[in-house]
Amino acid sequence: MANTKLTKARMAKKDEFYTQYQDIEKEISAYLEYNPDIFKGKKVLLPCDDPEWSNFTKYFSQNFERFGLKKLISTSYAVDSKKYKLGYQPTLFEKSDPQYDKIKTTKNGKIFTLTRDKSGDGRIDVNDLEWSYLKGDGDFNSDEIKKLRDEADFIITNPPFSLFRDFLTWIMEANKQFVIVGNKNCVTYKEVFPIIKDNKMWSGRTEWSGGMWFETKYQDDVDKVIDGVNMKNVSSIWLTNIDHGRRHNPLPLMTMMDNLKYSKHKEIRGKISYDNYDNYDAIEIPYTDAIPSDYDGTMGVPISFLDKYCPEQFEIVGSDAFDGTPPTKKYSNKEKVKDGKRMKSKTGTMGCVIREKDFGSGTYFDVGYPVRAVYKRIFIRHRN
Repeated sequence: MANTKLTKARMAKKDEFYTQYQDIEKEISAYLEYNPDIFKGKKVLLPCDDPEWSNFTKYFSQNFERFGLKKLISTSYAVDSKKYKLGYQPTLFEKSDPQYDKIKTTKNGKIFTLTRDKSGDGRIDVNDLEWSYLKGDGDFNSDEIKKLRDEADFIITNPPFSLFRDFLTWIMEANKQFVIVGNKNCVTYKEVFPIIKDNKMWSGRTEWSGGMWFETKYQDDVDKVIDGVNMKNVSSIWLTNIDHGRRHNPLPLMTMMDNLKYSKHKEIRGKISYDNYDNYDAIEIPYTDAIPSDYDGTMGVPISFLDKYCPEQFEIVGSDAFDGTPPTKKYSNKEKVKDGKRMKSKTGTMGCVIREKDFGSGTYFDVGYPVRAVYKRIFIRHRN
């Protein structure tokens, strides 16, 4: 359900989902637990933000002194430049400021900075934010925002889902440390998976299950209302290149024999052996907790494995779809069979397939014999 909603949102360019304060706090706290001085003396940029509404801006400005930050920068994208426009009214905060401009309020982005005790109350916090209009619309690819990127030490934000590939490229080319939100399937993008495989990006501290709840301004796409606030659940995850403790916790695993005897998953318990792919030299692992501790070969695991990935325990060696890992077998003729019905289309992405005796429920292909398709897989091996 969440993936379907996310796809609809992406197609409609509905990209404004506001991250909850407690979710930001939970995620960032993990990096501070691992390294309490991670932000000390550093500059943090929050691009693709709406500083007047953003909990990212609120969280980092309220914790400016505790983190020992040198500078906080938060930028927004101009209303007139957004593809999906909502009813816009400037905030009372902006309208009451002498620099308010009724043209720039929609044509230009805004920049908020925090560096000093402007209010004179003896502390640096949200009340000391200073703002102005950007020269341009705040597009992260503009020279104006690139200059801010190059100045910063950290980039932290929830970027537009529809622009995730471009945004990640924008970060990586500047070689910055970052914490960002993306939809779960972004790890399968050909522009993203190689970065994960090369151990240049990994899952954040927050676990993948359950998705994330965001505040949404879209009245036509609401999952529930909490205290008068419209909320939407999206299958989203945190991604980062900052170290945290959960990343180094090895998975507790059973041997292959014990899995076949005692696994809680009916697809495994009672089988003689794990299934082998027909077109890749690897065995099928349908659940992360079913990885056998004593198998030395290549294993195909779900993308959700990345939520539990410990780099000291496993090596990521490829995938069936995201990085061009070549199959061991190609089929000259194939016909898609879904739930026992032959489809008119002869094409279809196969990925990993398992040879079966008959066509059953689900997606199969007839390649001269039945093969069952499994969802996108990552190939891993034990390091020891």
